[in-house]
Amino acid sequence: MATDFELLDAWRTGDREAGNALFERHFDAVCRFFANKVTHGVDDLIQKTFLGCVEARDRFQKQSSFRTYLFAVAHNILRAHFRERRREGLASDLSETSTDELTPSPSAVFAAHEEQRLLLEALRRIPLDYQLVLELYYWEDMAAPELAQVLAIPEGTVRSRLRRAKEALADKMSSLARTPSCCGRPSAI
Repeated sequence: MATDFELLDAWRTGDREAGNALFERHFDAVCRFFANKVTHGVDDLIQKTFLGCVEARDRFQKQSSFRTYLFAVAHNILRAHFRERRREGLASDLSETSTDELTPSPSAVFAAHEEQRLLLEALRRIPLDYQLVLELYYWEDMAAPELAQVLAIPEGTVRSRLRRAKEALADKMSSLARTPSCCGRPSAI
């Protein structure tokens, strides 16, 4: 079985099957990365991510895993997407702005159980920088050194951001759990 780097190199030279194999191997993870952050254009962002990997391949020095490289590209694509949204008049500081403010949509649509809906709703309401670090850490099993590369910040900053993100998520979940109209529950009249 070809490695991710071998597939990337083959795709770069025009091997469509290698590109399809690479895409299939990582599609679900990249889709998860974007799905809880934007409501429209997820497919376009995924496509831009994979194309960005091919276009920037020569600048990538292979000092980390392909997966780390892929999520670094996805992170840059997401930031570019929100910069474009800023030009349309939306908030821009990802350390202060939540996904809910950028792309309002009830997360409950994506969750089958109340606890999952509460978690997703809380994730959407914390700053996007916190959401990113939590999702990559827990759902993509990235360690602090990988996160530092993906997010282009020092490893110590990753660790402190992860701690603050956990605290913010816990606070938001507690707050939402006390709100009668949270996550599709009817409010008391």
